[in-house]
Amino acid sequence: MKKIYISADIEGVCGIADWKETDLKDGESAYFRAQMTREVAAVCRAAGEMGVEEILVKDAHGSGRNLDPSLLPENVRILRAWTGSPLVMMAGLDEDFDAAIFIGYHSGAGSDGHPLAHTMNGRNTRILINGEEASEFLINAYTAASFHVPVVLVSGDRQLCLRAQSLNPNIRTVAVHEGIGGATLSIHPALAVSRISEGVREALKGDLALCRFPLPEHFEIQIDFKEHEWALRGSFYPGATPLGPRSVSFTCSAWLDALRFFTFVL
Repeated sequence: MKKIYISADIEGVCGIADWKETDLKDGESAYFRAQMTREVAAVCRAAGEMGVEEILVKDAHGSGRNLDPSLLPENVRILRAWTGSPLVMMAGLDEDFDAAIFIGYHSGAGSDGHPLAHTMNGRNTRILINGEEASEFLINAYTAASFHVPVVLVSGDRQLCLRAQSLNPNIRTVAVHEGIGGATLSIHPALAVSRISEGVREALKGDLALCRFPLPEHFEIQIDFKEHEWALRGSFYPGATPLGPRSVSFTCSAWLDALRFFTFVL
């Protein structure tokens, strides 16, 4: 195994519970950006122990400028800020990677798994793909599948981890906290780092092919917005169909077409 890809978010980092703790411009975020870095560094070190030679990290939250690159191993490349590509949180991924790992992920819009549950942004209340509520995990797992890259591990809130395993029980998960109403109940941050390291080592020992995510042959997408103006705006996207005052739908057969729709409508 030579190359792995890491997509790192912050709302699923151990213990995070408030939007201020996610905002680069707010002083309250400093601790959790440091914890995000510790969790990503744990993946990188464990992967290196397992013989991985190249690692690409996508800083995939907010500004894309949250991680401290100086605290990552020297064989790591880090993609900061946003390219503008429809791959978004998976920018830089291609078929050359042996595995993908998601760190700091969280439950999606419409769920109660995390007080900060959302999907991509705060404008929508729910995204459905083929009738299933879609989290960022599901969207990005489909992106990985489109490149034939298995997702071998995800860390974040308990509900998200249970959902990931229900979709593919071979994916390793590390639940670092669980949402309870407007709160999170977390394990110790050092224990989170330790469990992530252990999870990576175990994941990379196994048959990675078993972690390949099934990619549907057809996609029926529905986005429910908080405000009707966003649904009206999205309805002008080629092929989109309005569904009432706050919803818009889109169907396609290629996942890249779905990503393009998300890029311009979400």
